[in-house]
Amino acid sequence: MHGFLALGDSYTIGEGLAAEDRWPVQLVARLRAQGITIDAPQIVATTGWTTDELAAAMDRTKFAPPYALVSLLIGVNNQYRGRGLHEYTQQFDALLVRAIHFAGGDPRRVIVLSIPDWGATPFGHASGRDLAAVATQIDAFNAAAHAQVQARGAAWIDITPSSREAAHDPALTAHDGLHPSAVMYSRWVDATLPVARAALSHANSSR
Repeated sequence: MHGFLALGDSYTIGEGLAAEDRWPVQLVARLRAQGITIDAPQIVATTGWTTDELAAAMDRTKFAPPYALVSLLIGVNNQYRGRGLHEYTQQFDALLVRAIHFAGGDPRRVIVLSIPDWGATPFGHASGRDLAAVATQIDAFNAAAHAQVQARGAAWIDITPSSREAAHDPALTAHDGLHPSAVMYSRWVDATLPVARAALSHANSSR
């Protein structure tokens, strides 16, 4: 059992980048370089998806659980479209429960990444939106998700501060001025790698 399921939106599918630059693919490459056996990621993610759209897509997808590792990164489009925090909180928790189920019921094998702050990008600065309000809303969404992740015993990776560095470093944004570059994704992998290693050790010990 070495499967890896990555659930999300544009940040997981790597909008605008080659497949090998997506953060789940980079993570697998780094794990393999350290001698860890893991399958290529099964990615269920599309640019623009909200929590309910990801859930609907999962209903249509064939899965092969249990997975040794499951990642979840979702919610930026809920905030962008002005969807409510309460709705997000309920729908995120339902997705988290499903992610844990796909990990064989072991929440230690589920990794949740925080929502990046799109307002820090060149697109955000040109959008005319109140970027302080965007940041506050994203922080509120993340606080709600983090509380649920802690309550359910999964792992939380806070990549939001890293995403905000895009305001000062153009190399961290893709050519579209909105989505992360491969360099940004490598930073996310730096943060995720030790947690993924620990998660996979749990998977191996439970076999």
